[in-house]
Amino acid sequence: MSTLHFPGDRRFDVACLGRLAVDLYAEQFGCSLEDATSFAKYLGGSSANIAFGTARLGLRSAMVSRVGNEQNGRFLLKTLQREGCDTSQVQIDPERLTGMVLLGIKDQHTFPLLFARENCADMALDAAAIDEGFLAQCRSLVVTGTHLSTAGTLAASRRTLEIAGRHGLVRVLDIDYRPVLWGLTSRGDGETRYLASDTVTRHLQAQIGQFELIIGTEEEWLIAGGVEGDLIASLRRARGHTQAVFVVKRGPLGCSIVEGVVPDAIDDAPTVLGERVEVLNVLGAGDAFASGLLAGLLRGRTLTESAAIANACGAIVVSRHGCAPAMPTPAELDHWFSGHRHPRPDQDPVLSHLHRVSAKRAEWPELCVLAYDHRSQFDDLAREAGAEASRLPALKRLINGVVADVERDAGNQGRIGVLIDGRPSLGETALHDATGRGWWIGRPVERPGSRPLRFDGTASLASELRHWPREHTVKCLVFYHPDDAAALRAEQDAWLLQVWEATRASGHELLLEVIPPKEALAPGDRGEAVVAAIRHFYDIGLKPEWWKVGAMAAAQWRSLDTLVNERDPYCRGAVILGLSQPLPQLVASFAEAQVPLVKGFMIGRSVWAQPALAWLQGRINDAALQAQIAANFRELVAGWRASRAQSVYTPEGAVA
Repeated sequence: MSTLHFPGDRRFDVACLGRLAVDLYAEQFGCSLEDATSFAKYLGGSSANIAFGTARLGLRSAMVSRVGNEQNGRFLLKTLQREGCDTSQVQIDPERLTGMVLLGIKDQHTFPLLFARENCADMALDAAAIDEGFLAQCRSLVVTGTHLSTAGTLAASRRTLEIAGRHGLVRVLDIDYRPVLWGLTSRGDGETRYLASDTVTRHLQAQIGQFELIIGTEEEWLIAGGVEGDLIASLRRARGHTQAVFVVKRGPLGCSIVEGVVPDAIDDAPTVLGERVEVLNVLGAGDAFASGLLAGLLRGRTLTESAAIANACGAIVVSRHGCAPAMPTPAELDHWFSGHRHPRPDQDPVLSHLHRVSAKRAEWPELCVLAYDHRSQFDDLAREAGAEASRLPALKRLINGVVADVERDAGNQGRIGVLIDGRPSLGETALHDATGRGWWIGRPVERPGSRPLRFDGTASLASELRHWPREHTVKCLVFYHPDDAAALRAEQDAWLLQVWEATRASGHELLLEVIPPKEALAPGDRGEAVVAAIRHFYDIGLKPEWWKVGAMAAAQWRSLDTLVNERDPYCRGAVILGLSQPLPQLVASFAEAQVPLVKGFMIGRSVWAQPALAWLQGRINDAALQAQIAANFRELVAGWRASRAQSVYTPEGAVA
């Protein structure tokens, strides 16, 4: 029986006190930091990674730290909040900047680090601002070793530990020894993970009696115990200062648990074997381990059961780039322990897909999207009106104003979106204006009218996506029929797989729009070709977040709903496209789509084509243009909502 006794149900499972900083990870593998040319920005800091990781695993976590009143600080707060972590106890420093770390991956054993933390915000954590009332609502407290290293952070940590002790929290120390942060190396030497120091050992030994659970690598236990080169002797020295449960992380060998008397050999302690995996990046593996251990313990698992979860979390993270974003989800762990995983996590397509789709995402329970990503159609409209094409960017910005107006209607917040192109001479300014407003945003990549599929303005979609904001969803329209000639299907499939791989690498969501050419449709087709095409796309490995298809018969909507639930239950949903049909006809078609898969519509020309033509011809002014488009858009929204109010869904195969 474990000696750890967590309090019963409280508002928060775990509060994490310590480093909260920005990680800048080199995107080039195999080179020094000096030679790295681009970096990915992530949340970082050991305590912050644990707060993020435990939240991702479903615990109610909170962060206790400090950030600067600037862009990096706001980025960190938003990142934690999106994952479900409480940030009410993160102090805002009006003078200091948020800490940063530059990290690289040279090889499987070399991970250069440069800590840019001189007088940074999280090291100025104000002890007087620690909220006892908040901590009393927590079941456990995690402190990492860096916040024991200076007088100021030690004062904040001690006050927090004293409060936690009074309220019965299980207090956890992750030793997290970084010699550079204890002033033992040159400031540029963040890579060194161990240096013996009697001063650090004495300092740690003076603090460890305040903890019930202590986690550390073998080297970290050497610094805590102070017996150079002798793990057991170091553990025994540490035991002289605390009765805490010791967890010794041993890399691919797993971890050992020491409760009470320290054994004569570490292998004599209860040991949970680890996983041998292909290592990309060890940075963050320890934070993932702590997250998994706490996730198990706080749900009532035994120490050995929790250690198995911890080992799995660490093994998954070492195969990935970054720390916080690499943290696994419960769905990934279910797959890991299912017996069906690939021996190399980095080559497991199921694990990769689950990592992408089972983490917290912005919720879109309904989508009413105005589509004006059209390119050739706007050019045609200008020619028909006898107007200069240079007026088209202003036209698209005016349509943005319509969307903003309709979004203000009751019930529309968080349910409105746009499709806008990014062409510099057409939709770029409207796209930039729409970004950051909280709208769903889709952006096309296909060359208008291309069959076989080609990209618009580039032959390398992956290169193009490097410049896209993450909130932009990649929209790819493909004119596809399952009975197309084999060579045409193969060519289109190859280009679609490029889209798939590019979005998997970039992190953008993918909306795949499927339109069978009219001349290829069988007489009386009510959606059969679309469903067959989507089935084929699943067969070749495509799992887009969104499907966009035209109106279909109710039976085909039911077939599509069943298909998607079987092949990818994490799919965001399907939306209905317009194909320039009259508004009453579109509204009538909504009634056929009575399945949970369908989340809304993405319709364009039916809404804006006639008002836009009149505006380009000079027959109406800006206000009239916007009023007419808004009226049409609102008619569609109302029609969609009315069709949902009448919905009575019977799953395929069930008896109504």
